[in-house]
Amino acid sequence: MALGRPGFRGPRPPFKKKEPDHRINQLIKSPEVRLVGDNIEQGIYPIRQALTMADELELDLVEISPNADPPVCRIIDYSKFVYEQKKKLKEIKSNARQTVIKEIRFGPNTSDHDFQFKLKHAISFLESGEKVRAYVHFKGRAIVYKEQGEILLLKFAQALEEFGKVELLPKLEGKRMFLTVAPKATAKK
Repeated sequence: MALGRPGFRGPRPPFKKKEPDHRINQLIKSPEVRLVGDNIEQGIYPIRQALTMADELELDLVEISPNADPPVCRIIDYSKFVYEQKKKLKEIKSNARQTVIKEIRFGPNTSDHDFQFKLKHAISFLESGEKVRAYVHFKGRAIVYKEQGEILLLKFAQALEEFGKVELLPKLEGKRMFLTVAPKATAKK
């Protein structure tokens, strides 16, 4: 049995400061760098001369492409550069669309009224740009009606033909038979 405070697991590891994503100023190890950017003449410079140029402009020397030979550097305000990078990343994330999949469940003996009701929902989902996953759930011995479930899903896909395209044809997985329909691509505004 351990002695000491209850829940004590030993000394805490020292706090590590997060390193910047880019090498800046004295952290650049290469003897020569290729300078690009505004306010300077582009070319290959020794590291000391590049650092002197950055000091004269009261800006930072930032390594943009470390794998190039020699590494590509830019003389800029590093904090402003990081801010703009984060802003671009945030904008890219906001423009990326999350695909939403709506599920519609059928039984192997779904009536026509229920079918039409669920079809209307599927049409509204597809029109709003969401994918639809329709499935027939077989309970107990209803699995003997596989063909009926497949016919139902194919009929469903045919009814949605003008609103979306079938991504995945009816496929049986366990006690469910799936069909996936994606919305037709619409012209971007």
